[in-house]
Amino acid sequence: MSEFRYIDWLRKQTPAHGRVLLGPGDDAAAVAWHRDSAVLLTTDILTDGVDFRLEESDPRRIGRKAIAVNLSDIAAMAGQPVAAVVGVVLPQGCGADLPEELYRGMRQIADEFDMPIVGGDTNSWPGKLVLSVTVVGEITGRGPVTRSGARPGDWLFATGSFGQSILGHHFDFTPRVREAQALHASVDLHAMIDVSDGLAADLHHICEESRCGAILYAERIPRRNDAELANALADGEDFELVFAVAPSDGEKLLRDPPIPGLSHIGVCVESGLWIEQDGTRAPLPPTGWVHSF
Repeated sequence: MSEFRYIDWLRKQTPAHGRVLLGPGDDAAAVAWHRDSAVLLTTDILTDGVDFRLEESDPRRIGRKAIAVNLSDIAAMAGQPVAAVVGVVLPQGCGADLPEELYRGMRQIADEFDMPIVGGDTNSWPGKLVLSVTVVGEITGRGPVTRSGARPGDWLFATGSFGQSILGHHFDFTPRVREAQALHASVDLHAMIDVSDGLAADLHHICEESRCGAILYAERIPRRNDAELANALADGEDFELVFAVAPSDGEKLLRDPPIPGLSHIGVCVESGLWIEQDGTRAPLPPTGWVHSF
């Protein structure tokens, strides 16, 4: 079973609830807190051997990444991070240096976004290091930006560049929290996602939830470290934002961008996922990272 097949199964088993404004299927859930307010909730698990290799990596960078991937999910909803709780399962016999350095890395990125780490849990076992972080966020502006609002004719934009994240970017990226909020204040974001599994795979998630298709313009996709197009499309862990806006708002972003580094990379269409290169259009497989079990 793949990760996404399991998620689809879980969504069918999850009953509706009056306080759940957004359930499974987006980068974060939205839950009614008081009568006139709601919170965003997101969680990520990082494991040694999948998301990092402890024997090859600085524990501070690992701790920083554990917080940053959750902040990226909050950014994808155009939210504001409020607080985090952390669960750590440590390898038995690791000593004090590992958990202390993990925490220092977590604090580094959490402090950068003025987000306190308010608690959590620790455990140990004979296996490898496991980290689980949950972040609570606030809804901003026009409300949470979901994956489901794109429509045919919308323009697709992206922040930053793609590919070759394994060369260090997957540890050292800066979550696009501030950029998302600036975009949210400037234009009407129809749909948005952070690129964790791969550009093609995550754009496919927007298409699935929005029930539309998309064309990517190969020549317009910014590539990190001169990455090949295939790497830019499928490597994953870029943690950039891809979003859809009406053409009029797209023109506004090109004319007066509220943040640097924006690229107009495609357009939404009725159906299908496509790549257009040198004037030729071809089907684009939604390749990227998928957990399987």
